[in-house]
Amino acid sequence: MNTIVKHSKSVLSVMGLTCALTFMNTADAIVYTASNEASSNQVIAFDVDSRGRIIELGRFDTQGQGTGAPLGNQSAIALDASDRWMFVTNAGSSSLTSFRLQPTGLQLVNVVNSGGYQPISVTVFGTLVYVLNEGSHNPSDPEEIRYDNISGFRFTGGGVLEPIPNSTRIIDNTQPTAPAQIGFNKSGTVLLITEKATNTLTTYLVQQDDTPALQPLKRPSAVPTPFGFTFGDRDFVFITEANGGGLGETVSYRIDRVTGAVSNAVDRIEQGNAACWTVLTSDQTVGYTTNTADGTVSLYRVNFNGTMDYFFNSSVDTPIPSGAGVRDAVLLQNNHFLFTLNNGDGKVRSFWVNRSGSIAPRGMATIPGSATGLIAR
Repeated sequence: MNTIVKHSKSVLSVMGLTCALTFMNTADAIVYTASNEASSNQVIAFDVDSRGRIIELGRFDTQGQGTGAPLGNQSAIALDASDRWMFVTNAGSSSLTSFRLQPTGLQLVNVVNSGGYQPISVTVFGTLVYVLNEGSHNPSDPEEIRYDNISGFRFTGGGVLEPIPNSTRIIDNTQPTAPAQIGFNKSGTVLLITEKATNTLTTYLVQQDDTPALQPLKRPSAVPTPFGFTFGDRDFVFITEANGGGLGETVSYRIDRVTGAVSNAVDRIEQGNAACWTVLTSDQTVGYTTNTADGTVSLYRVNFNGTMDYFFNSSVDTPIPSGAGVRDAVLLQNNHFLFTLNNGDGKVRSFWVNRSGSIAPRGMATIPGSATGLIAR
């Protein structure tokens, strides 16, 4: 069951609370991140014009709290496929916030307990929302608070989050896993979780009642410290494996949509130090991996069979500088811009993506050093 965490704020349902901001007519994109500040977690919205210049539009209170420090996670904030609903994790108050996207800003819909101790990642498929909670690891807490877990929700036609009964699953009741990300495969039949501390890829089949299977499937990652991932077509998934902060790799696997089993590595390609996040172009021919320790972005080509090649005509990686402590990255659906979140120097940056897939720096804007998650539309 979804457990109410004793130190969480009470559940809120606040309809009609909207910060009225006029989004610029010149906007080519709107980019969002979560501030993750301990006093108040806020969604920060940025306007991006056709030249890649970034201007902050405003901040929207989640009615939750952050941790005040960067998290070892990915996908702390997510949109549904229609771009009508946004879901934000509040890692400091054990809660999850739902927003409606409006022409004038974000409208807070409701806030629910996340079903665990510290929500750090969220994923959406249809009207299903699953959140990844890092545990307290306090022996005196109930199991669903002490251990890392996942917990499920549905959202109504009005965007109201409602817990799915009996959807909470403990990932490992023997040790901390330091989970990083949760995500649905493209058919919505499998949930994948990366475990940094145990070097494990964990999958749950999604059952007919929208709950995860009682027992997960687990397999070791090809490289230590699996972190962020993105799904492609034909059941391929591309995972950044950070190698304990050393020279990381992007590794491709195939996940069976019927059984949830993860294959052996299809291919591996060396990237930079502490490779943490990867995204693919909409045609899935070019990938971009952020290397946190180096402050760079690595480019690679993706082949139909899931193998990868270096983007530039070279036998080694040729990364592009992207600012200190780069973590998250997101591409616009039209592939015109790549955005990165840099906790090291407190910036969000834009890069122009040309037709070949190569990138060139454009604009930047200031963010809190604690910011987490990055999405764009």
